[in-house]
Amino acid sequence: MVLPAMLTAKEKGKIIEKVNAHEKDTGSSEVQAALLSAEIVRLAQHLKKHPKDNHSRRGLLGMVVRRKKLLDYLRESEPKRYAGIIRKLGLKR
Repeated sequence: MVLPAMLTAKEKGKIIEKVNAHEKDTGSSEVQAALLSAEIVRLAQHLKKHPKDNHSRRGLLGMVVRRKKLLDYLRESEPKRYAGIIRKLGLKR
């Protein structure tokens, strides 16, 4: 069983362009949450085809928890930025 390839550098670049605050912003909470969201979508598609792949499922759950922590931090510290990233990512929160 082969997982689909990780996000390529071009795909990451496109995601970063959509949510970055400035040109060199690659590590802000918004960027990290957006990259995690893309990985979560990719892995969820994989798990639909391979429902018994529990190792990947555990990785997916870890990513979801990490994204939730980042978004919780943003919600507490900067509510406007939080609202913006939720809208951009299309998350229900």
